[in-house]
Amino acid sequence: MPVRLTVAPTLETERAILRPHRVEDFDAYCAMGTDPAVFRFIGGRARTREESWQRLLRHPGMWALIGFGFWAIEDKASGRFIGEAGFHELKRAIEPSIEGVPEAGWSLVAGLQGRGLGSEIVRRMHEWADAALQAARTVCIIDPENAPSLGVARRCGYREYARTTYNDHPTILLERAARV
Repeated sequence: MPVRLTVAPTLETERAILRPHRVEDFDAYCAMGTDPAVFRFIGGRARTREESWQRLLRHPGMWALIGFGFWAIEDKASGRFIGEAGFHELKRAIEPSIEGVPEAGWSLVAGLQGRGLGSEIVRRMHEWADAALQAARTVCIIDPENAPSLGVARRCGYREYARTTYNDHPTILLERAARV
């Protein structure tokens, strides 16, 4: 039987702590959402302060209502907010449908990209998911031009299964079978 949590558990990797989002993360969260190196492949435009606030608030809501969600990522050495990663269910209008399947996502502040940290974090969140969610598979959607995220996905066991369009942008759908 899957574990049903209402609050994000704290997970650790060698360099990071995955923990629940906090109100104190908001300024750093806003900055990440306006950095072109980050938002280029996540919506394609900078988020407004209001959009960042709404997005920050949805994370604890997902944990409370569906038992999984995103974690804030904290740098172990400095204690600062450096990104987010996790699983969500966004009821996306996409074909083929991914509704009902945990959708993985991740983003790091620009200065930490390309150092293997993304793969380290995504591997850890999937270790948790394989044990706790007991879902047969997870999916993710990635822009075909986002080579770094495609690399992280492949290193973490994702394989392409469809190409489609989402919000008028080419999109690759990838899936990963759970390892139980």
